[in-house]
Amino acid sequence: MVFFPNPLPFVLEKERKVAEYYKKQQKLLEGYNDMDSMTEMGYFPGSLTEDEMKQLARSERLAVNVSNAANLVLFAAKVYTSFESKSLAVIASTMDSLLDLLSGFILWFTAYAMRNPNQYHYPIGKKRMQPVGIIVFASAMATLGLQILIESGRQIITKSKPEMDPQELKWMIGIMASVTVVKFILMIYCRRFKNEIVRAYAQDHFFDVITNSVGLVAAVLAVKYSWWIDPMGAIIIALYTINIWAKTVIENVWSLIGRTAPPDFLAKLTYLIWNHHEEVKHIDTVRAYTFGAHYFVEVDIVLPEDMPLNQAHNIGETLQEKLEQLPQVERAFVHIDFEFTHRPEHKMMV
Repeated sequence: MVFFPNPLPFVLEKERKVAEYYKKQQKLLEGYNDMDSMTEMGYFPGSLTEDEMKQLARSERLAVNVSNAANLVLFAAKVYTSFESKSLAVIASTMDSLLDLLSGFILWFTAYAMRNPNQYHYPIGKKRMQPVGIIVFASAMATLGLQILIESGRQIITKSKPEMDPQELKWMIGIMASVTVVKFILMIYCRRFKNEIVRAYAQDHFFDVITNSVGLVAAVLAVKYSWWIDPMGAIIIALYTINIWAKTVIENVWSLIGRTAPPDFLAKLTYLIWNHHEEVKHIDTVRAYTFGAHYFVEVDIVLPEDMPLNQAHNIGETLQEKLEQLPQVERAFVHIDFEFTHRPEHKMMV
């Protein structure tokens, strides 16, 4: 008897890839429609007015301040719980709250520095402070995970276990459950914003929901059933900490080292540039790369050789202003030329 492989997994995989392809195409077409609207209206659809931007900035500051105040109160509550329970998993969660306060100060200082640039010392602003602050934040969180990992291993080797009476157990459950609920509400609140610093708070609140839940369950099971569940819960929290924040560090390092924008974003830029003005005869270069949380864009366009300087300047300047209206773009540079057969203007970096 001959057995043939089940074709169903291959069919499902093919359908998944086709669906993913059409999803990307739909997203690209939506981007092209936004560029068409921008060409017609002169501004990016959905752009905020100056008053709306100020209101959004106030809302973001409120989210940061509320998060910092909540972290301070919840840390005090968890310190009390740690002393009463002696649970390593709860202590790991409390140490996480201590670092929340430290990281909150780091992110607050980052946001403050970005709002108060010195144009003489920092001609293009301090927006690179944002990923730097997040990297410092993430490094501290990963360090916490390593420390808890070491302490958990020591507790397993010595076979030490927490002792709690029923009253202390009830207090621990009540406090840890309340902290988890508050953190979940803050996570939902901070996820409403697109600002990277506020979203870092949202990620931190989500992380706290996970660690508080694991810490609570591990501590209760260790008291009710077996002592080793508590350090194992702490190990799970530590590994989760290291994994999450290592990924965060890598992501923000990429944003600082000038990585190129994805192809669909470059395609949208090219589409916008080509439809900017009927006198654009050729597009020589379209380059976008990370320089912090947003992109720097470099564009080389070709205009007629006999075009007056003032007209060529106006075409280039309006294109630059249009590119800088895109929410992903921090700064755009437009170079105008009359031919495209020359060597690159900039030296090639090896």
